Amino acid sequence: MNLKDSFRHVTEYFSPKVIGEVNDVYVKVALINGEKIPWHNHKDEDELFYIVEGSLLFEIEGETPFQMNTGDLFIVKRGINHRVSSTEDCKVMLIENKTTAHTGDVQSEVTRSIEEQLRP
Repeated sequence: MNLKDSFRHVTEYFSPKVIGEVNDVYVKVALINGEKIPWHNHKDEDELFYIVEGSLLFEIEGETPFQMNTGDLFIVKRGINHRVSSTEDCKVMLIENKTTAHTGDVQSEVTRSIEEQLRP
């Protein structure tokens, strides 16, 4: 599998697609552009972000926001309130437990069920 080629299945912003699995973990890709991801956390799961292409503004509640760029990797620990945004298309790979809800307990217009993330 070519990671960059896997983005051909991503047709909507903020809508992750599962491209693989390792044990109890999904490997997902997502396209980010804009500020629609709400503040949220994952009570029981860590989440890994890897920037495949572009730049992403990462915000953690109570901390100074920081920019992630192509090749950068960041792990959000469980329970940490966070959100991401981008002013241009940003391709992101996520590694999350299969139980991780897309936007935690927060429901918004961009929240996707795991069933929606599994569909091509």
